[in-house]
Amino acid sequence: MNILLSVAFVLCWSSGFIGAKLGSGSAPAATLLMWRFLPLVVILLAASAARAARSARAARSARPTLPDLGRQCLVGLLSQSGYLLTVYYAIQLGVSSGTTALIDGVQPLVAGALAGPLLRQYVAPRQWVGLCLGLTGVAVVTSADAATGTADAWWAYLIPLLGMLSLVAATFIENRSRTPVAPSVSMTVHCLTSAVLFTALAACTGTMTPPSDIAFWTAVAWLVALSTFGGYGLYWLILRRSGVTEVNTLMFLMAPVTAVWGALMFGEPLGLQALLGLAVTLAAVVVVQRGRSGPVRRPHPD
Repeated sequence: MNILLSVAFVLCWSSGFIGAKLGSGSAPAATLLMWRFLPLVVILLAASAARAARSARAARSARPTLPDLGRQCLVGLLSQSGYLLTVYYAIQLGVSSGTTALIDGVQPLVAGALAGPLLRQYVAPRQWVGLCLGLTGVAVVTSADAATGTADAWWAYLIPLLGMLSLVAATFIENRSRTPVAPSVSMTVHCLTSAVLFTALAACTGTMTPPSDIAFWTAVAWLVALSTFGGYGLYWLILRRSGVTEVNTLMFLMAPVTAVWGALMFGEPLGLQALLGLAVTLAAVVVVQRGRSGPVRRPHPD
């Protein structure tokens, strides 16, 4: 089951970069993100209302507190709104899907370095070897693409870095919480937060009206089904079940998978160098998994 979840997570999370590429040619980032989350929120709120109607007593007992909701708003703002806006904007500026995924692939090293002091989850030396090997692999996959300078400006490559840091921050905020919130509740709060933010952003930029292009609505359906319900939902599920190191090891696979996917779907460059990087990244995952008997945990000081 863990293997199936991991494969599904990698494919669904990688689909987000592809979906962003699909929609970037027909609408600005704010428009695509607004219409991605508006119908999604309607679905989630309707599902929540149906669950509450079936079991009002259970719904009251499981109702999150205001601090819980505030924390989930912050987590959603960082892990979903901030992360997605930077990814979409970078791709809109011409950064390829593979290069965007590469920059996002730095996340495991940042999270691994911070896991000890912030979460008391200490990464074993062999896992550090695997993490560094994974970074090498994703760099090999997309370094040639980044060197071509296809983006509108050099600083466009810094934008996904901000998104990566935003996702890392959200991950640690969620992990440090001692009050668990049901996944259905957290998903609804995160998506509602994103819907409000992106609708306001689209209104301020005058980009609320969606295009009639079929490619736009195909991208919206793709992103709702695969990226949000699939990738985003599985991210938090695996994080809760297996921890930061496990989920961040899988993040190393996003860049090579996205590079291969982008080559097949959009004709983005993919040669021997990319295939070599894919092999190195797969080896890194094996190294980390074999060196994992579970991160060393130290109790929080009371």
